[in-house]
Amino acid sequence: MCLFRRALAPLLALLLATPVMAAPALWRFGDEDTTIYLFGTIHALPPGYNWRDARIDRAIERSDTLVIETVIDKDPTVFARLFPPPDPSLPPILERVPPDTRKAFAARLRKSSIDPSSLDRMPTWQAAFVLMGSMMKDLGIKRDAGVETNISKSFERAPTDGGAPRTVEGLETPGSQLALFADLSEADQRELLISMVSGQGDARRDYVKMLGAWANGNQLKIARAFEDDKDLTPHLREVLLRRRNENWAQWLKARLAKPGTIFVAVGAGHLAGPISVQSFLAAEGIRIQRIYAHSGHRSAAAKVPSNQRARSASRR
Repeated sequence: MCLFRRALAPLLALLLATPVMAAPALWRFGDEDTTIYLFGTIHALPPGYNWRDARIDRAIERSDTLVIETVIDKDPTVFARLFPPPDPSLPPILERVPPDTRKAFAARLRKSSIDPSSLDRMPTWQAAFVLMGSMMKDLGIKRDAGVETNISKSFERAPTDGGAPRTVEGLETPGSQLALFADLSEADQRELLISMVSGQGDARRDYVKMLGAWANGNQLKIARAFEDDKDLTPHLREVLLRRRNENWAQWLKARLAKPGTIFVAVGAGHLAGPISVQSFLAAEGIRIQRIYAHSGHRSAAAKVPSNQRARSASRR
């Protein structure tokens, strides 16, 4: 599906050159003793891509806790145990894609040096993950170039002033994230699998557009990219975006009861559009402020829609 390909698309060095002045969107809300920063991320970036600026650095330095979508155990065997055992009752992987797609799918497997039989006993969603990982490797894309990895390093370093160590938390567990895909209908899982071989040329263009919109803090363009994603079916949009955004907003509202400063970094698509985390927070009466890079860098597209503007939080 375009949503996943866009996040992991081929990176062309010339097209993805670091902008003169990147200014990804940063938000803040809180109360008397709690401050929460919201920052939209790109999970995979070109190596050396310069996206941090003074306001982002200040927010990170002031925060005692980093909250990301999920924290993956550094021991790969721990994560591997979350996947289901082989199922010999499943049909061969090539039979799970439409006949007119099988030739391209087989070619994709050959290019990735994947033996189709190794996928035959995997659930469809897991086979899609394996193929996605192989594509990343073939294209030289590394997730450790992404925003979350970069920020996490700042929180994992031992404090130099003798203060308490900072922590990294997840909004979801790795198991619950995998369950999002494992619980999809077989039709939705096959849509994900098919997306691995369809429209790869468009993925380059989509990624460049998304990266440009993100780097310039253009929330309208980010939201439009997800709205125009034809592979993101209504059910997938409900499961992967709306439902999670609402849950995260409730978590953030509850987090205001605990004093401190936290930096929340989640995929940029979760912080743009009418079903964004900010929209759900605004519906709860929580006022959110965007922190701009400088006074001239403003865009009406980045504001919460007027009919969902936040009032003062009822708990204040």
